[in-house]
Amino acid sequence: MDARSEHAVSYYAASSHRQPDYPALLGEVGVDVCVVGGGFSGLNTAIELAQRGLSVALLEARKIGWGASGRNGGQLIRGVGHGLEQFQKVIGAEGVRDMTLMGLEAVEIVRRRVEEHAIDCDLTWGYCDLANKPGELQGFRQDAEALRSLGYQHDLQIIEAQDMHSVVGSDRYHGGLVDMGSGHLHPLNLALGEAAVATGLGVQVFEHSPVTRIDYGQRVRVHTAQGQVNAGYLVLACNAYLGDLNKELSGKVLPAGSYIIATEPLSEAQARQVLPRNLAVCDQRVTVDYYRLSADRRLLFGGACHYSGRDPKDIGAYMRPKMLEVFPQLADARIDYQWGGMIGIGANRLPQIGRLKEQPNVFHAQAYSGHGLNATHLAGKLLGEAISGQASRGFDLFAKVPHMTFPGGKHLRSPLLALGMLWHRFKELG
Repeated sequence: MDARSEHAVSYYAASSHRQPDYPALLGEVGVDVCVVGGGFSGLNTAIELAQRGLSVALLEARKIGWGASGRNGGQLIRGVGHGLEQFQKVIGAEGVRDMTLMGLEAVEIVRRRVEEHAIDCDLTWGYCDLANKPGELQGFRQDAEALRSLGYQHDLQIIEAQDMHSVVGSDRYHGGLVDMGSGHLHPLNLALGEAAVATGLGVQVFEHSPVTRIDYGQRVRVHTAQGQVNAGYLVLACNAYLGDLNKELSGKVLPAGSYIIATEPLSEAQARQVLPRNLAVCDQRVTVDYYRLSADRRLLFGGACHYSGRDPKDIGAYMRPKMLEVFPQLADARIDYQWGGMIGIGANRLPQIGRLKEQPNVFHAQAYSGHGLNATHLAGKLLGEAISGQASRGFDLFAKVPHMTFPGGKHLRSPLLALGMLWHRFKELG
């Protein structure tokens, strides 16, 4: 059976490279580090550890890249977190600056990974923030100046309202900020390429091996249905799919649905009219729209972050009107693929990278709040440094920031946050 058929039905699964079948865990394996989760966080942590000489076993419950890493919008955008200044009391002004610089470094980690290992994932440079209101353009000007003051090496360009059709074929926006240091790619093919890098470094990768129990202690024993991993360190890298595996961590991350549709391949003329510069783009609303062209000229249109815990019955019927609000000229375009998945949201929108207080040999990375493509790669680097004993100011900064447990328990977290997000949407209309 083609391994691609085991992924959620999506454009990415249909267009992915052929995926090897990694074995399920059978019997006992002893390693330095056990990583749970076969997405970007787990894969990149495994790569970083293996490069530092540690032995690693990686357990994935389904297939490599099955979760958000293989289903996301494919937008590789600078930055980590939202409003880093809010953490100044905890990490200081210098810490905020360092974290901001790490948000730029995160994209470069992906760039280097792809280039050094020749990973075929359609990496294309160029991204634009879109202004939904005239006042947002001034914020973009400030963002550009702040980036330049940090020594940002990539081209930045403010697009005035009258020039927006040079970027996006829609009358919906009041300006934009083009960043040629961010871009877009095929995320599932990136994950598959990184799995190959990891195995080439000696990482033992196991699929169809969901963890059933963890015995904590000086050495950790991680159990699956047919085997166990005995390790000195454990990394939990499951994000929105952690479930009840560790309730302390799962209480701090809220799974939220995000959805994407993919049109039929557009003609060259249509593609040039819709996105003339082939940029990935994203607007500024709470219920964000994000979209881009695929390598075969499909429009991949995503957004509608759902906090209710319930997916739409028909994703295509739900998302297509949103696409047509932006591009009414695509009314006759066929929708070939529709899919969704869970992203992990944290209360303060900062990625949660750290270790468990009561089990200091257990590390974690989660809650990327929709910006995981770059932040996962940064998390892998920081975890690799910390676990290998290398001094890591970056890990220490992230680990210092406290993260709130969502109120309401497992069943009320989503409805409560849905009410909060509804309030923010009303504010947008005001």
